[in-house]
Amino acid sequence: MRSSKFSLAESPIADAGRNAGIDLLRGIAILLVVLHHIGLRIPLKKTALADVLPARLLSALNFNGYEAVFVFFVISGFLIASNAIRRWGALGQIDVRAFYARRFARIVPCLLALVAVLSALHLLDVQDYVIAREGQSLPRAIFAALGLHLNWYEGQTGYLPGNWDVLWSLSIEEVFYLGFPLVCLLMRRDRLLAPLLLVLALALPWALASLDGNEIWKEKAYLPGMAAIATGVLGALMVARWQAPRWAMRLLQWIGSAGLVAVFIGMHWLWPLLQDGVMLLLTFSALCVLMACHQREAFGPSRPLPGFGWLRRWGRLSYEIYLTHMFVVFAIVRLFQATGGDLRWGWVWYLPALPLCWLLGIAVECYLSTPCERWLRGRLLRPESQHESPASIPGLG
Repeated sequence: MRSSKFSLAESPIADAGRNAGIDLLRGIAILLVVLHHIGLRIPLKKTALADVLPARLLSALNFNGYEAVFVFFVISGFLIASNAIRRWGALGQIDVRAFYARRFARIVPCLLALVAVLSALHLLDVQDYVIAREGQSLPRAIFAALGLHLNWYEGQTGYLPGNWDVLWSLSIEEVFYLGFPLVCLLMRRDRLLAPLLLVLALALPWALASLDGNEIWKEKAYLPGMAAIATGVLGALMVARWQAPRWAMRLLQWIGSAGLVAVFIGMHWLWPLLQDGVMLLLTFSALCVLMACHQREAFGPSRPLPGFGWLRRWGRLSYEIYLTHMFVVFAIVRLFQATGGDLRWGWVWYLPALPLCWLLGIAVECYLSTPCERWLRGRLLRPESQHESPASIPGLG
């Protein structure tokens, strides 16, 4: 269960404008994913940093990528449901056509571009990009990625190369969102929808426990990820109906932050006590932080934490960075190996890797995702639905 490849796709076009606290949480999550994928190949605890920093802290930096994906699932559900409530007044009044058009415009351009580039690299026989595992093939991987079942395909055949593998979480998210507006219209009322979401959210540890026997499928199955997304949707319903007083908002923020720190830093102690229940602690802690950040806006714009602007920017680029960071990781690891692969100095290679991931994310956002999203929105949405600027939408995938 300790892997970390995921997905994120609520757009960087935030209908509600930027929320610094939510951007910061997303920035932390995407940073942990990138650190995980580097750490699998150049572990920090084997570098000279282990002489000055606790091994537990270095392991926490390198091996919380899987948990970070579930934080993204919660964020995705919260943001998409919040934006839907703001736009249509209630989830039971969702415009299905407009909802699907927005998802398509956000997800498809980057997805198609990534699949095209990876297919070309496979055909050119470029190391790290060749699909060579028995039972796997390029046509089948393409079909799985575009057919939103790459997670199932890996569960049946094994891991794909890293750049393909990150698409497992996108499969979970988008299958959820294919059914989400239809369920909302069927239920019509929040008091019918909320209990269903609560049951699904609480089922997370039991869903994980029931999947023992296939490590890859346990990590990538639909139901646990959907439970985390449902947690976020449930939170959006709650904040739409309840304005927390300042003391409750602060309490939520402290409880949520403490829970996230406990999971990210103290997994070694929590896992023997909670087993798969630790993931429920993670998702509800993330939800507490999201609700607190959202409620703070009611008291006026809050001053962002100084010195973390770069991390909030990572959060706003999380979808682009998530889909592309493995190109940087593979290149850095190959350079590290070509220069001798001295693990003592392995930490040095993190220094160029992180800004390069950020710069690649910026390039993809500026020249691909945002222009394509604007163009597709202009053609898929009715004129009255096009007033939001694609440069303002928050989220991942």
